Amino acid sequence: MSTRNLTGWRLVRRYIVLIAVLALMLGPLVFPLLGAFKGPQEAVYGKGATLIPQDWSLNAFIQLFQSTNIVGYVSNSLVVAGLNIASHLILATVAGYMLSRKGWAGRGLLTIVIISAMIFPFESIMLSLYSQVRAMGFFDSLIGVWLPSMLGPFHVLLMRAAFMGIPDEVEDAAYIDGAGEFRRFWSIFVPQVKGALVVVGLTSFIFAWQDYLWPLLIVQSDEKSTMMIGIARLTGSFGTDYRVVLAGAIVAVVPVITLFFIMQRYFFRGIEEGGLKF
Repeated sequence: MSTRNLTGWRLVRRYIVLIAVLALMLGPLVFPLLGAFKGPQEAVYGKGATLIPQDWSLNAFIQLFQSTNIVGYVSNSLVVAGLNIASHLILATVAGYMLSRKGWAGRGLLTIVIISAMIFPFESIMLSLYSQVRAMGFFDSLIGVWLPSMLGPFHVLLMRAAFMGIPDEVEDAAYIDGAGEFRRFWSIFVPQVKGALVVVGLTSFIFAWQDYLWPLLIVQSDEKSTMMIGIARLTGSFGTDYRVVLAGAIVAVVPVITLFFIMQRYFFRGIEEGGLKF
């Protein structure tokens, strides 16, 4: 067998393995969601059900938007996610820059404290956070949903690692040219860590979008409910009609998948930047 044919067979085997892995990963997610496109008379699960819809229909989506507050759920989640992205980008970037500079006294101790904050699970401080947010008057509000997650230790450490990956010679050259602290930060350092900023923004959006436990605890009214709470309420309201529930699940997952596919190139570049000196 020639070298060209051998290389071709290796490439074919590689693609077969990749397709098999893709099917194993996405199959359990995609095939159940296809039930949302089944017609009203077609079985979703159980006897007579098929993986691929035989009677394609958008009836479940029409019922979802007509009978529920799905638009409000999406809007509330987008507001919380937008606040999360803004606060994480600003605070994590500033904190990461300060912790990466050698001239800031106490940065080593503060880094240890931030790392220690990652040890404790959210459930261990959930009740104290609930008491504080309620005492501040933000119970049953989107601000109350956002406050406890306005900054995370992971993003601070990620930005610190990204800034530490910038050579010291770059800062020394800017310092010799007379650039002040803010000018060095904004014009020299921030443009160098765009990939890490994308990672912070994308993960902040995902964390806020999929959060269920804290909004469930702090939100009471349907008008302030986020997307995950709305999906849970769909299960209670349309428990016998899985099509509507699955349609809600599709509405919930589409923004995350779309955003990730758009930003995936910058996402992996940012992971590399933040992992250099993590």
